Amino acid sequence: MLARLQQTLVFTLAATAALVATFFLIRGRPGWAAIAAGAILLGYALFLALEFAMLYVVQEEGDAAPRASALQLMRAWAGEVVTAPRVFFWRQPFCADAEPDHLPYQTTAARGVVLVHGFVCNRGLWNPWMRELRTRGVPHVAVNLEPVFGDIDRYPRIIEAAVARIEALTRRPVVLVGHSMGGLAIRAWLRQFDADARVHRVVTIGSPHQGTWLARFGQTINGRQMRQRNAWLAQLAADEPASRASRFTCFHGHCDNIVFPAGVGTLPGASNVHLPGVAHVHMAFQPAVFDEVWRWLNGPAKR
Repeated sequence: MLARLQQTLVFTLAATAALVATFFLIRGRPGWAAIAAGAILLGYALFLALEFAMLYVVQEEGDAAPRASALQLMRAWAGEVVTAPRVFFWRQPFCADAEPDHLPYQTTAARGVVLVHGFVCNRGLWNPWMRELRTRGVPHVAVNLEPVFGDIDRYPRIIEAAVARIEALTRRPVVLVGHSMGGLAIRAWLRQFDADARVHRVVTIGSPHQGTWLARFGQTINGRQMRQRNAWLAQLAADEPASRASRFTCFHGHCDNIVFPAGVGTLPGASNVHLPGVAHVHMAFQPAVFDEVWRWLNGPAKR
């Protein structure tokens, strides 16, 4: 479903840009044609700039991370301007199934990985991860969370099916990786299936564990569940045993343009790691994040 929606968006933007450019070209104004087409195709960059402006204002003194400077935010914005179209205009709409799950008949890998995307995303987000994991011989499954704008409590059954596929192959607890809302979906799965013993490690990337300021503008069910100090998040936290957070590594950042202020991306009792100068989607492709997952695939014993 999401892939079709994003395909429609891409084609609509391209067609609109072409029509507007043609309008000016016919009138002998190639400069205006280039400017108008560029404004349409790069309009998302202005939208991202608005998010960063809100982040700059909302930053809190004494937060879990130091305040980001204007220069750091500008650099993070530039990184996101490059990363976002690769994800939302190519991988997700057109390449969501380009990288299949990797479940070989036999494997020598110690354990496998379940990849859980975030809000308004699909499994195509993880294509670079899946290529690397396959190269290293790591079994993995990347889910599609649907309905796209549904209740987060409807996602655990999807995660459960993915975890069961990895378990059937490796017979060992899994590593789960969640970007953004995906981290909350994993926590909801742990609650619904009481699955602590089946987890080796959970790594979350820019997940709004304590909600996010930006979600006040969200009107979907899952968008409202990511608001700060909302009843769903409070109940999720209340239902979790004290020991569960020790299974988590939570990457958060002071330049995250979606999950802010920075402290909301932390989980009390977890290993909370700050990624400086990196925006929300770009955060998922930082070497430090993959290295942490690789470390748990091969190293530390389960706590």
